Amino acid sequence: MRIVFHGQNAAAFSGGVAALVGQDVEVVILPDVLASADDREMFANADVIVGTRFDATMPRPRALRLFHVPGAGYDSVDLDALPAGVTVCNCFGHEHAIAEYVMAALLRRYVPLTDADQRLRLGDWRYSASLPGQVHREMSGSTLGILGFGHIGKAVAARAAAFGVRVHVANRGPVVSDLVDRSFGLNELAGFWGDLDNIVVTLPLVPETRSIVGVDAFARMRSDAVLINVARGPVVDEAALYDALHDGRIGGAVIDTWYQYPSPAGAGCMPSKLPFHELTNVVMTPHMSGWTDGTIRRRQQVMADNIRRRLCDEACINVVRS
Repeated sequence: MRIVFHGQNAAAFSGGVAALVGQDVEVVILPDVLASADDREMFANADVIVGTRFDATMPRPRALRLFHVPGAGYDSVDLDALPAGVTVCNCFGHEHAIAEYVMAALLRRYVPLTDADQRLRLGDWRYSASLPGQVHREMSGSTLGILGFGHIGKAVAARAAAFGVRVHVANRGPVVSDLVDRSFGLNELAGFWGDLDNIVVTLPLVPETRSIVGVDAFARMRSDAVLINVARGPVVDEAALYDALHDGRIGGAVIDTWYQYPSPAGAGCMPSKLPFHELTNVVMTPHMSGWTDGTIRRRQQVMADNIRRRLCDEACINVVRS
């Protein structure tokens, strides 16, 4: 069986997969851009493709049995362009890392470690316990809104609840969880935004969720609310977010997922057509929240299990399309 890892992202999962599969397999790593005839032929002859994208411009696989996305989102995979009968799977395992990222972002707001360190190095004792006028706030008792209650949302809720944070959730389906203090449907968002100190966006990008956090949402948020986006950039309306931050209508944002990304050829770019980098009330990170050694290990295991299942004609897990 030939397993093709297509692109830089997929290649990061290639090491050790053959051993995890435990059978005789050939592992091939191909670049994002299939420029050469050899690369295109290797792609077309794959039994398994691990990759983040597929469309009709790419070589049509002749014997493909499994297309495995090495992550959760498959919005760049044209399912209709894949041959009929190809099983398409995705994988998660990133929720632990992303939940830690969210908690780091939240704690940064409440515990001024960096500022206290920089000041004390200059002899400034601000925040000292002997200066009651310089007390800082606690995260305990704040209210966190989680937009989307899937793998990531549940992992965030568990950690937030452990810190004594009230958790409100807005979700496409019913929410039944001891971690949640209040829940809303996506048709009830008008009542969701106003009570929140912090909001975490974890919804997948589908037509119904594109720009779901828009002008109306920002108008209803508190002026000190902080938005954290670990979903997909376009779930939050780009211009509405920039304007809300620029005009100081919300307290700030932590953005890990963006509107523009480097090309497959590797050329760098700014993450938005708008100058978010000029704002002082936003923390910008390069889609890194789920990218940890633990995420890679967990996803490798899921992919190897599914490859082995296809070898044995068994049902896969995390099936997007069978």
